[in-house]
Amino acid sequence: MTGSVRHDDFPSPEQRMPEWGGDQVHDMASGGADAEDELLGVDPAELDDEDLVREMHSLHRTRLDTLRHASDSALAHHLRRTAELETEYLARHPGREVDPSRLRDA
Repeated sequence: MTGSVRHDDFPSPEQRMPEWGGDQVHDMASGGADAEDELLGVDPAELDDEDLVREMHSLHRTRLDTLRHASDSALAHHLRRTAELETEYLARHPGREVDPSRLRDA
């Protein structure tokens, strides 16, 4: 018999990976040649809609492999980049069309 897994027994990505906390991201963005080399990807606000969706598609396509096999720092970058791109998408499309077949009964 298998018991249920309690999710609070596992640390969140924020707890596991200091890179997720945001301070490192802000430090890199604040300047320095080394910081420029470490930043990956174009600022989502600078992407047109087609490029933004293409970038999100690429990240979602590689999600499982990154989660299962990448280093903690690569996973932290993947999580941060996904959040940046999705946040930008939602900001551009606040009234996005919701497919009724994707809704669950309350």
